[in-house]
Amino acid sequence: MGLRDWITQYLPGGAGSPAAGSTEVGSNLAVAALLVEVLRADFDVAPAERQQVMASVSALLGLGPDATRALVEEAERHIDRSHDLYQFTSQINRTFSEAEKVGLLEALWRVADADLTVHKYEEHLIRRVADLLHVRHSDFIATKLRATGVTNRD
Repeated sequence: MGLRDWITQYLPGGAGSPAAGSTEVGSNLAVAALLVEVLRADFDVAPAERQQVMASVSALLGLGPDATRALVEEAERHIDRSHDLYQFTSQINRTFSEAEKVGLLEALWRVADADLTVHKYEEHLIRRVADLLHVRHSDFIATKLRATGVTNRD
């Protein structure tokens, strides 16, 4: 499947996307964008972090390798044009259950910890996302512990 075919099938407004699917696709882009935001947060994109983004997008959204790659590339382009997290978190708030938000938060921690160092900028970003997603602080801490195994490596 080429990029143009993927865009037609999966992005809102594409010929192959039903009206009900537009929300899900918007959510998919929001998930990928938040994962990429964490990837970029410390200004040092480690290969292990990029691999974790791809693995998380695939696992969370049930996408194959080509669709995952195309979605992450689209998310990177979208982030370059965006100016805040609200557009992503508001989409997730409209469509995700509490358990799905917690799963996403854990995936964000896994990206941050993929290089075995959770930078303060990564932690700050994940905390902001958790607040915008209305995730309880206890869930914020529990996801960090599950994903990293420790509370602080500094």
